[in-house]
Amino acid sequence: MSRAHLRRLIFAGCRELGLGDDERRALQHLTVGKDSLADMSTPEMSKVVGALKSRGFEPKSGQGGKHGRRKPAPRADLRLIHVLWSKLGQAGRLDRPDRAGLNAFIRSRFGAAWGAVPADIDMLRDHGQIEAVIRALKSWCEREGINVRRPESSAE
Repeated sequence: MSRAHLRRLIFAGCRELGLGDDERRALQHLTVGKDSLADMSTPEMSKVVGALKSRGFEPKSGQGGKHGRRKPAPRADLRLIHVLWSKLGQAGRLDRPDRAGLNAFIRSRFGAAWGAVPADIDMLRDHGQIEAVIRALKSWCEREGINVRRPESSAE
């Protein structure tokens, strides 16, 4: 888990348990001997999350889940964009395989042509723009040798 994700978990856990800043710092000091999150290593921050869990903190899905996943996009065409981006990420072709990377790609690739780009891909509503993003990602996948076609059914 990244330091940023662990930090968010620590603050969410403290909120859930009703711990203020002083109590959080005391817990951190008791757990790893450091009052400040900035001074902690990633393993130390993980220990603090463990201490919060032992006190009853239960991360909600999205907090403690794999990569803090969000709900799936509301529309199939937007979900396809996420799937294509994920395939590129799994193939190691992206510097930023996360949602922020996808949004940055859309801003850099389409921002000048569109004039304005939504803050998040799931806010995109124009069918022409959605199709342009899908075409661009499919082309990129094809150039990288990534299969984007569904396997044909063998039932005849």
